[in-house]
Amino acid sequence: MHVYANPARFLKLARPLTVWLGWSGAALIAFALISGLFLAPRDYLQGDSVRIMYVHVPAAWLGMGGWTGIAVSSIATLVWRHPLASIAGRALAVPGALFTALCLVTGSLWGRPTWGTYWEWDGRMTSMLVLLFLYIGYIALADADRERGGEGRITAIFGLIGAINIPIIKYSVEWWNTLHQGQSISVASGSSIDASMLWPLLISTLGFSFLFGAIVLMRMRAMLARAKVEARLRRMAA
Repeated sequence: MHVYANPARFLKLARPLTVWLGWSGAALIAFALISGLFLAPRDYLQGDSVRIMYVHVPAAWLGMGGWTGIAVSSIATLVWRHPLASIAGRALAVPGALFTALCLVTGSLWGRPTWGTYWEWDGRMTSMLVLLFLYIGYIALADADRERGGEGRITAIFGLIGAINIPIIKYSVEWWNTLHQGQSISVASGSSIDASMLWPLLISTLGFSFLFGAIVLMRMRAMLARAKVEARLRRMAA
């Protein structure tokens, strides 16, 4: 990890990786959505409304994954004071919030024909909404901390505290009686989704993950460039 603590070394890797992840992600998403929307069969109970899962599931995965990344970067900030850790956390926050919001919107649209309501205050949906509020709070706190010249420690502590919500989201359908269906894919029991619907979902998740990674790298590069310009201006003003 410390090999890439040097910003110049990190940027040397990040530039080509951003392009590769971005284009690969876009291609995989296009292929998966075409397959899921037009080639995969209708669900025998939910009909065509099930096709929204090719966006909803990756969005939920990345909303949770984004905050998991923030928690890891928070540990690196507090324990090892990794030079890029706080930047990585701030870079993860905005795309994480966007995918969490996308998860909530697509889930509501899916819930209307399936459950008969756009929203229900059950464990899974409520904890995902809490995650969105945590993202908004993290973004505001990170901006305020950066404006006052902080080292990101307060933001990192908030990132670790917010990570408590991740297992709550994951196990909410088991802990409480909820409208949201249980886990369809697991390491222990495999998948309850038919293969004809499963492979477009997996490809879509991989594609959105690549795109998410490209966005995070682009944001990190932009933040490093901004910090470089600000440091140059301070030297000129001195």
